[in-house]
Amino acid sequence: MIYFCVCYTEIVNGQTRSSIKPGMTVLIVLKQDQRTGKLTKGVVKDILTKSATHPHGIKVRLESGAVGRVKEIVS
Repeated sequence: MIYFCVCYTEIVNGQTRSSIKPGMTVLIVLKQDQRTGKLTKGVVKDILTKSATHPHGIKVRLESGAVGRVKEIVS
């Protein structure tokens, strides 16, 4: 007999609110940088999006005061 082990891992990205916590380091795109896609790195202070998911990324406020949508979580 042959046994297969299938392991599932949670995909962690900026589109799910549950994967973002205050104190995490993230890369966000600011409103004025949406056309260029320029990313800003910072530490999450507040989560502003109330819904569980958002297709363009969860909106957060960084400790620097910058507000934008999370594109990537920095490990």
